Formats: sequence, structure tokens, C-alpha cells
Amino acid sequence: MHVSYSVFTEVRFWIMVAVSVVLPFSIYGVLIAKRAISRFTVLVLGFTLVAIAGIDVFFLQRLATLASATPSLADDVFFVSEVRVALYLLPALFAGLGINVISHVLTTHLAAAEKRFNEQHADPAAGPEL
Repeated sequence: MHVSYSVFTEVRFWIMVAVSVVLPFSIYGVLIAKRAISRFTVLVLGFTLVAIAGIDVFFLQRLATLASATPSLADDVFFVSEVRVALYLLPALFAGLGINVISHVLTTHLAAAEKRFNEQHADPAAGPEL
């Protein structure tokens, strides 16, 4: 059995860093850089942000377990102590932004669907609605 002396030397840690930092900021870059983007694409990117947050929480829990088993004190400071609560802020941010993006897509879709319904079922004799 391979015993690691620090979580920071684990490949899983660096995968989590890449998934937690690079991927979400790439998604933000795509959302900001595109001049026109479909609702479906925005919805997928929103769900991706929420999924990334869930994966981050899983990895943080796993790394805390691994950190408690290593002899290194450096990883204990981040993953086993009270400082680890601060590490959960990034996944919370991504989940919040993802939910906000999903909510925006659903709200605009429902507003457009309601407008189409009102236009299709308008009574011409009743006059304009206020």
C-alpha cells in the first residue's frame, strides 16, 4: 500500500484544483465573451457550475480524510482544522452562481411563454389588458 506524506503531493488534489478553479472561470469566460448564446447552452453551463460545486465538496471531504491520515501538518492546517470551512466558500459560490444562471433561464423562458399564451388567447373585443 502506498502511503503519501502529504495531500499536496496527491494527483487528486491537483485535479480538484483544476476542476475547482480553471473550469468554472473558463465557463465564466465563455458566458462573458459570447455576444449571443442559446438558452440551452446557458442552462447547461449553469448545471455544470452546480455539478462542479458538488464534486468540489466531495473532493474536500475526501481530502480531509486523507489529510488526517498523513504525517504532514501542512495539510492538516487546511483540511482538518477550522480553516477547511473557508475552503467550502468556493463551491458555495459556484453553486450559487449556477443556481442563479438556471433561475434566470427558467424565468425568462416562463415570461416568454406567458406572453405567448396571452397573445394567443387574447379576446379582441375586450381591448388591451392593463
